[in-house]
Amino acid sequence: MTVPLEQKEENELWREYRRTKDWGIRERLVTQYAPLVKYVAGKVAIAMPHNVEFDDLVGFGQFGLLDAIDKFDPNKGVKFKTYAVLRIRGAIIDELRAIDWVPRSIRQKAREIENAIGTLEARLGRITTDREVAKSLGMTEEEYGRNLMKISCTTMLSLNDVWFSRDENDQISIGESLEATMNLNPDVIVETTEVKRVINESLKELPEKEKQIIVLYYYEDLTLKEIGRILGVTESRVSQLHTKAILHLRSKLTHVRRGIM
Repeated sequence: MTVPLEQKEENELWREYRRTKDWGIRERLVTQYAPLVKYVAGKVAIAMPHNVEFDDLVGFGQFGLLDAIDKFDPNKGVKFKTYAVLRIRGAIIDELRAIDWVPRSIRQKAREIENAIGTLEARLGRITTDREVAKSLGMTEEEYGRNLMKISCTTMLSLNDVWFSRDENDQISIGESLEATMNLNPDVIVETTEVKRVINESLKELPEKEKQIIVLYYYEDLTLKEIGRILGVTESRVSQLHTKAILHLRSKLTHVRRGIM
């Protein structure tokens, strides 16, 4: 059984690893934080169909833990567990995307809705309503809601996703943008660029409840059921709102990238 490190000991261990990159220290850190991988994999598994194996999710998450250990900077004032959870979740989602486990018909429906949202919002200059999107797709609002539930499995978001990149030294991830918007990590706020401004505005424009869901799910690491209890809505409604929020962000940021590439 791994004995938790005292905070002082943990800080010293990180400083030593940053200085030496000692393999023995790295192995100790991997052992110390291994339970995080199972914890995150368990959270992700709740939203997965039965054909996705828990052990596979754990395996995918291990890559995220190793990446987090190698890239973590203790001088930025962010707790490693907070940083690692994002990296582990991101690695799991990236691997799920790579094996393309979502049925083609569901993925096509998600693209149709995302394109409809993007087209409408570009024309209207604001966040669209369910009624407007449903009408543009030739659906009733009830049908639109059912379709949101069907495609919810395609809207998992990795906060490590790079939404804009000129080169390796000039990349902007949605995680950094959301942190800046919610004032969770002032260190990520660097020189202002048009791209960052638009991304931050896109996040701010989300309806308050949808923005809360993004923060509670990706940063507080709550399940959809737990978020539902906090917001006083059903788990299925949280799933719908989460899907809508991600589709809005994706459509807006896709337009941004197309405009600057």
